[in-house]
Amino acid sequence: MRRIVLDTETTGLDFRSGDRVVEIGCIEMYGRRRTGRHFHTYLNPEREVGAAAAAIHGLSTGFLADKPRFAMIAAEFIEFVQGAELVIHNAPFDFGFLDHELGQIGGIRLGELCPRVIDTLQMARSLRPGRKNNLDALCVEFGIDNSGRQLHGALRDAELLTNVWLSLTRGQGALLDDTSTSE
Repeated sequence: MRRIVLDTETTGLDFRSGDRVVEIGCIEMYGRRRTGRHFHTYLNPEREVGAAAAAIHGLSTGFLADKPRFAMIAAEFIEFVQGAELVIHNAPFDFGFLDHELGQIGGIRLGELCPRVIDTLQMARSLRPGRKNNLDALCVEFGIDNSGRQLHGALRDAELLTNVWLSLTRGQGALLDDTSTSE
């Protein structure tokens, strides 16, 4: 089973109000092992980065000004993720933004490219009801070193999420082989 652990950073919280993706980070896995392949890019959102978002990820409008637009990297992104099972923390958020970006260029929806998705936030909430289940809290819970994470970053967070997902699914290796079904 080919899996892609995916994270994005954005200009704000709502693509419906014009917010855009500014960073995509993906880690490739086969089964439960990293392959060493990854996809990472910063993007020019063609709009201002909101102050609240910049405080979270540290990416400024000026830094992103000379980066490619989504349309310029879309084919490479699609090729990297197509057919894989996606592992995402708060999947509806990333799906909404990526579907919007793909729609802007007349592309297909992410769910058509990758019909199987594991939402680690939903998984953590069911395993740890009533507790904080953000990425930082899960790193603490599972003893994953996130001391270098002063700001969010899509590739860094995808790497942390890979470790969190492996911890959340420890002991389930036999259930998560090539015969796994969609979430």
